[in-house]
Amino acid sequence: MERILFLTGRLAHHSLEKVLAGMAPAPFEWEVRELGLQVAGLMTADMIQRRLHDVAGFDRVLVPGRCRGDLVALGAHLGVPVERGPEELKDLPRHFNRAARAVDLSRYDTRIFAEIVEAPQLGVDGVLARARELRACGADVIDLGCLPETPFPHLEDCVAALKAEGFAVSVDSLNPQELLRGGRAGADYLLSLSLDSLWIADEVASTPVIIPREPSDEASLHAAVETMLRRGRPFLADAILDPIPFGLLASLCRYQRLRERYPELAIMMGVGNVTELTEADTSGINAVLFGIAAELGVAAVLTTEVSGHARRAVREADVARRVMHAARETRSLPKGLSDALMTVHDKRPFPDSPDEIAETAAAVRDPNFRVQVSAQGLHVYNRDGHHVAADPFALWPKLGLEDDGGHAFYMGVELARAEIAWSLGKRYTQDQPLAWGCAVERAAEDLLAWCAPASTKTRRAPAQRPESVEDKPQT
Repeated sequence: MERILFLTGRLAHHSLEKVLAGMAPAPFEWEVRELGLQVAGLMTADMIQRRLHDVAGFDRVLVPGRCRGDLVALGAHLGVPVERGPEELKDLPRHFNRAARAVDLSRYDTRIFAEIVEAPQLGVDGVLARARELRACGADVIDLGCLPETPFPHLEDCVAALKAEGFAVSVDSLNPQELLRGGRAGADYLLSLSLDSLWIADEVASTPVIIPREPSDEASLHAAVETMLRRGRPFLADAILDPIPFGLLASLCRYQRLRERYPELAIMMGVGNVTELTEADTSGINAVLFGIAAELGVAAVLTTEVSGHARRAVREADVARRVMHAARETRSLPKGLSDALMTVHDKRPFPDSPDEIAETAAAVRDPNFRVQVSAQGLHVYNRDGHHVAADPFALWPKLGLEDDGGHAFYMGVELARAEIAWSLGKRYTQDQPLAWGCAVERAAEDLLAWCAPASTKTRRAPAQRPESVEDKPQT
């Protein structure tokens, strides 16, 4: 049986042993060792290398999730692999369950067409800049939107510039002449052709996306599909997703019938009518729509980022397609695969109960403030007392920081984060920014972590606090 050495600090030692004991029967043997520091979150790879010597008999070493430093080099020095565990020790059971599943989120089979709706109003440089942003968020194809009654004289230049930078390009218009111009300029795809405009596909090499004459006119879509199949040309078919409450369910049924009628057909689904025209967080909407797309085997999704509330739609789509692909391929529910689409709430927002926090508070022997959150509210404690309130202003008189501006500022920031976390039901960890999933900009290593197997996920170290409060509260 595998033997794992868990490293921690003095304050978390007892709690870690309780969590590990509660996992029995665990598929491994374990030992907990603290390295002479009070707080596990302050552990670094260099510190471990200086203090840890005897690892004989262990198959691997697990360190706290916020441990900074090069663990690969540390493992080479110790002669045993060193890995980061979860950031909260209460998440250890879930961590090992996810690691055992080893789901690969780097795979997907739905391409993202990201539309630049305002392309005619941007110069070539503006289109290129926006395209680079969309590609960084996960877009596979840059879709140049053509606006009705709006000249697009630089359409050919945009297509050429995008192709020169290695982009796949589609041109999106209901104007046959704009589609012809885009196709002759080298666009890879043309959106959208109906039964009446299939002649355009004979004029250019671009792959067409075909649609019905009207959204409900399935017969015209099927006729167009049959025509393209006879020609032996590659194409995609889009049954048109209607907005709520103007036929969303009926349009989903159209997609289902299209798939049943043509099992091998490459289908496109445009989701902007739902994400853009529904005032709700798009992360959840994208999760459901990409779940439907995974069930239908949709080859491509067209999405937009026009409305302010949909400004992360492409990034959300990238996460959603990976999660739903993994769920489908492993025949499992889309649970426990990634937290990136849970932007507003957390599944386990309060890992510690009020009694457990009180037990930790009673063991503190220094003046540094610790901040934690439970279902009861905000907890602030040090050697001088343990205070609980739902409102940070109720805690201020108890802190005694009227003459310490730097420390007061630091505690103001932390208590504001804690209040937001408590109000929304999010996980709060002192000295760490709140996690908003794919709803906010993140460092490149964090973006890659979304797509890595759960057992390898890490979070980058927080920025240093102001020097004036660096020696103040730490957990």
